[in-house]
Amino acid sequence: MIAAYVVNGVKAGLVAGVAFGLLVALVANPLVAFAEERAQIQHDGDAADTGGHDHAGAGSDGGHTDAGGHDHADGGLPAVVSNGVSVLSGVLWGVFLGVAGFGIAFYVLEPIVPGTGAVRSYVFGGAGFLTASVAPWLVFPPAPPGVARSLDPNAATLLYCGAVAAGAGASVAGMYAYDRLCDERGRVTAVVGGLLPWALLVAGAVALVGVPAVPVPGGMSTALANGLAGLVVFGQALTWLVLAGAHARFHDGGGADAGLTGTGFADDAPAGSP
Repeated sequence: MIAAYVVNGVKAGLVAGVAFGLLVALVANPLVAFAEERAQIQHDGDAADTGGHDHAGAGSDGGHTDAGGHDHADGGLPAVVSNGVSVLSGVLWGVFLGVAGFGIAFYVLEPIVPGTGAVRSYVFGGAGFLTASVAPWLVFPPAPPGVARSLDPNAATLLYCGAVAAGAGASVAGMYAYDRLCDERGRVTAVVGGLLPWALLVAGAVALVGVPAVPVPGGMSTALANGLAGLVVFGQALTWLVLAGAHARFHDGGGADAGLTGTGFADDAPAGSP
């Protein structure tokens, strides 16, 4: 049974990965190149003001990629190669999310995922976005290129994994609370109970590290930095949305008893059943 779930996860991941890879290749890469070019121009201007020398030509032969994706004299990869790598990386990332999320985790947790049919795919996709993206952003907000992290790489990795684990715990606890409360207390109470673990997680993160702010690297405007960070958020949200939509299309709808626990929803049980 789990093999069918993994296959559906792979297929959904391929679709989402292609969408994410194309977004990176066609939108993110040119925008990052533009940001780097602007930062280089700012750096050259500051150097000229400080040292009294004209560095205006440095941007044309200093080995940087311009906003059109053309490589300069530093021997960088051609734009078509870097874009191809971006698409391939996006596909691999999408397949990983599809297998780990909608292949294995969905198989285990399907009985407590709120909703029926395709709704479950979208609810689970939202939970995946909260777990894999939003939870780490509470500690490491999405940042534009060129931002240096102050933490040691090992400590940062442990903190990142801890944030993902906390997000997973909050998502599972929220779905379980909704499943338990829906029939007993009504849908509104169930929604509040389902959101409570995430509210506690966000409040705890804010209390420990404060409200996350988008860091701005030197030579980059705040508006451009916020735009690049927003593109990161949009790309992750788009990936999970397409992943959920594709999974809703491919999933065979094996029913609430198809998962590992096989308990189903309380509202799917016959009237009068325990």
